[in-house]
Amino acid sequence: MSLIKDIYSPAFYDRFADAMKQAVPDFSKKEFIRQIFTDAFKTMEWKERMKHTTRVFHEFLPTDFPKATKLIEKIITQLRQRNTGEDSLAYIFLADYVEVYGLDDFKTSVKALEFITQFISCEFAVRPFILKYGNQMIDQMVLWSTHENYKVRRFSSEGSRPRLPWAMAIPALKKDPSPLLPLLENLKNDPSEFVRRSVANNLNDIAKDHPDIVLSIAKKWRGGSKETDAIIKHGSRTLLKQGHAEILEVYGLDGKNINVTNLEISTPEVKIGDSLEFSFTITNANDSKRMVRLEYGIYYQKSKGHLARKVFKISEKEYEAGAKINVSRKQSFKLITTRTFYPGLHQLSIIVNGEEKVNHDFKITID
Repeated sequence: MSLIKDIYSPAFYDRFADAMKQAVPDFSKKEFIRQIFTDAFKTMEWKERMKHTTRVFHEFLPTDFPKATKLIEKIITQLRQRNTGEDSLAYIFLADYVEVYGLDDFKTSVKALEFITQFISCEFAVRPFILKYGNQMIDQMVLWSTHENYKVRRFSSEGSRPRLPWAMAIPALKKDPSPLLPLLENLKNDPSEFVRRSVANNLNDIAKDHPDIVLSIAKKWRGGSKETDAIIKHGSRTLLKQGHAEILEVYGLDGKNINVTNLEISTPEVKIGDSLEFSFTITNANDSKRMVRLEYGIYYQKSKGHLARKVFKISEKEYEAGAKINVSRKQSFKLITTRTFYPGLHQLSIIVNGEEKVNHDFKITID
């Protein structure tokens, strides 16, 4: 099985060095390859290899940052002419170069980020600029939200997310996301689904700290278009999973007379590595059809002995009056790197339109 770090292969560096040779005066491919493949290279993980590539790359560019960024533009042009590298994760070191060496040159870095993000996304590289320059950088990102290139527009939203996964945090935007609202407003009807999905992710980030802001936006945007409705629905997913009463009301999700019966756990003791198996019946006892958002919650045993719920969606659809549906599901307890399972009492709950209807205990055991 190939690992993510293996994208930095001899073949990759060979192709990149050929492009550099066409763009950088007096470039020595042989010396570049020699500096890349140090004795330590084999033991480096993906991020270490990326950072190492940034440092070696820097050695072959002018120390003058504006001149270096002009050569990066030429290199990207060469790569495009060779039909290689577009949106390839391996080339994220080009964005990293601007983050590492351009932080003190706002004007040049802004131009470089705008150009590079059309080749490989700069959503991570822009974060230190937001931290250093604050609203000056946010104002630039608002401007980028009107850019003709959809990748730049998406970059303006994704790079400014208050809680962008795997990226450095932006405490100021967690505390007060209002500077982002004009940007999101500009993008709410974007023709690109790639952009609109980023807007939804940005809204979902905001919802985790300021549900009232997202609720207000949902009420304001709802009904504007099918695409905008999809944005606010996806952007409200955390609130919906939390059973936030007001957002449920916005979508007409009321659990009254939607009944859950016959909850049965067929595996009341689950060994780590196996699956929880359960079934239940859901009935619409109303005299008219109802929209039903059906979920289940797993209350995981944590290291300190308390339970913490994680919600999983089953479906969201209309149920005719009197409809009675049997539902069966499995939940894996296979070991994964992002979750630790602790033996002991756990709990399953069935959630209808944000309301927990029934729950049942089960045990996790070690084989």
